[in-house]
This record gives sequence, C-alpha cells and structure tokens, in this order.
Amino acid sequence: MKKLEQVYEGKAKKVFKTEDAELFIVSYKDDATAFNGLKKGTIVGKGAINNQVTNHLMKLLEKSGIPTHFVEEISETETIVKKVTIVPLEVIVRNIAAGSLAKRLGLEEGTKMKKTVLEYSYKNDELGDPMINEYHIFAMEFATKEELELIAGYSMKINSILSTYLADLGIELIDFKLEFGKLSDGTIVLADEISPDTCRFWDSKTGEKLDKDRFRRDLGNVEDAYHEIMRRLMGK
Repeated sequence: MKKLEQVYEGKAKKVFKTEDAELFIVSYKDDATAFNGLKKGTIVGKGAINNQVTNHLMKLLEKSGIPTHFVEEISETETIVKKVTIVPLEVIVRNIAAGSLAKRLGLEEGTKMKKTVLEYSYKNDELGDPMINEYHIFAMEFATKEELELIAGYSMKINSILSTYLADLGIELIDFKLEFGKLSDGTIVLADEISPDTCRFWDSKTGEKLDKDRFRRDLGNVEDAYHEIMRRLMGK
C-alpha cells in the first residue's frame, strides 16, 4: 500500500492518505513535546517503540472485544489504520493520583484512588485541552449520551484488561489517555495510540517511572525507559 498525500501532522505522528479511501498510514515521529507544546525535544527511537507498543496493545484489546482502528503494521514506524473521524475528547483513566490530578486535589503522587477516576478533556490545543464534563459534551454535541456511555464502558474495560496484563510484567498502570473515532458507518473504535507517551507506567517494585514523565520532568534515561517498556511487553 502506497503513501499518498499527507493529511495531518501532530506532535508525535503524521497521517497519509492511501489508494484506499477508508485506510490511512500513520507514521510515528521521534519528536517529543510536553505542556501543550511548550517543551520540545527528541527521544531517539520513540517513534518505532510507540508504533510497535501501540499495535501490540491494540491487538491484545481486539482479542478482548475492544474494536480499534488498527489494520496492519508495515514497518517499525508505520501502520495502516482505518479512517476515522476523531471524537474531540481525550478520555483520561486514573487509578493512582499523579500529574495534574495530584496537583488539583492536593494528593501526594502515588496515592491509590478508592475508585477509578474517568475524566474528559476537550481535544483542542489552542485552548489547552480544557477539562469538561458530560453536560459540556452534550451541550457541544461532541457525542450523544449513547456514544459517551459506550466510550466510558470501553475505557473502563481497557483499564481492566491492560492493568491485569501489565501487572504480570511488573508494570503498574497509573493513568492513561485514550481517543476514540467513528468509522464511516458510525461505529466507534479506539484510535490514536497507547504508549509511554500517553500512559504513566511505573515499575511495580521500585516505582521507577517508565514513561514520558522522564522527559517532562528532566529525570534522565528517557530512551532507556521507553526501551524497557518495549522489552517487557514484546521481548525486544
């Protein structure tokens, strides 16, 4: 399948048309950003790791009944995906207080939540991806009640599947961000990526951060952390 014109370039990925109108090629980049683009840099090998880790986890979720946009990995950094119209929501699932949640609620980072927290942000870089609730979502017609219930249900099921899977690999799933899209027939599927860019992964024993927080917080050994996630998940 050939890459045709580029239709999108984001912070971490480029998207290209193909000869099939319903299929795109996603190309992952090594570029790294944080704080809505205020901090920029490069994480060597990140594109290849995020692409392969995402596809590995998408295939795992598909087997458990979560529909995704994944079709086929065609290189270390490129994947064929189904064309989707992205629902303009970032869905954040939180098991343990970290990052902005810890700051907002005055919790010590690492505090286990009594109940998994589900949050929504309006996917809009210019506005800084502001947090919104169901009333905003329905008022702005980002999703219907039925669609949001489906998205929430998928998100909690994904959390359960991934938490169990990662625990066996010595990784604690602290929190993560998901995005969903609609196929041409209106079917809602999981889209975007699941990677150290979009998840907080901590070593279960040591609490060592194995994700993008190492870049955000200048903790060093960023590439090593990304490689460690790929090694544990895929033996690479």
